[in-house]
Amino acid sequence: MVHVPERRAVSGPALIRLLARLTDANVAASGQPLADRLGQWLSWTDAIALSTALSGNPPAIEPRGTTSDPTEDALCTRVRTTLTNAIARDATLAPERQRSLARGRAITPAVVDDTPPDYAVYRQCYLSFQEEMEDAIGDLRARLRAMLAARKPAMARLAAVDGVMERVLGTRERTLLAAVPGLLSMHFDRLRAAHEAAHAEAHDASQYDAHALPAEPPKANANPWLDVFRKDMQSVLFAELEVRFQPVEGLLAALRDC
Repeated sequence: MVHVPERRAVSGPALIRLLARLTDANVAASGQPLADRLGQWLSWTDAIALSTALSGNPPAIEPRGTTSDPTEDALCTRVRTTLTNAIARDATLAPERQRSLARGRAITPAVVDDTPPDYAVYRQCYLSFQEEMEDAIGDLRARLRAMLAARKPAMARLAAVDGVMERVLGTRERTLLAAVPGLLSMHFDRLRAAHEAAHAEAHDASQYDAHALPAEPPKANANPWLDVFRKDMQSVLFAELEVRFQPVEGLLAALRDC
């Protein structure tokens, strides 16, 4: 008997674990410490910029006090809520029943959407959300740094470091996250192939079964697997939003401690 090794559970952020599950990828854990990997991502010019931010003398700004400004939390909440609602309410990611109702179509057996699914529509949807998240969170991060720099010298230095880290790691972050739509295309193709195989098997069985029941009328949702994919893609977008918000959470925590 052939022994099939069990897959190791993937650790890390929800985005990594979710993508590993959807793509059936066996991701090996890195044996390198985070500091070593970070060093490989920085060029010598990046290292100089980071060293300058760490050792530089920030401008002396009179502290505003230790009470956290509630507008900081409100600002972060507003940006997060706006992005979350945009993902949750996007028409491209809506279930077929909701899409049909939005188009004013009755859900009856006679209604069949036989348009061939095209992943390009979902790829463009995902890329648009990535651009929206990058712009909104980038602006938010800059505003939080400005608030932080106005508190006290130590916080001004932290704001400067965050600005350098955003600049030097931004390109790598965009490169890594740009691979997500390609990974989702694999999930799209696998779901479609499984659906087509099951449909063909059922059709063949009905052809050779003399006592087979009459074929059922076509259903309103001719591609039920698409609803599964839309839900999965939505989950990946939410997980990416959480990853992108991690630096914001760090800045917000620093502001609360001032």
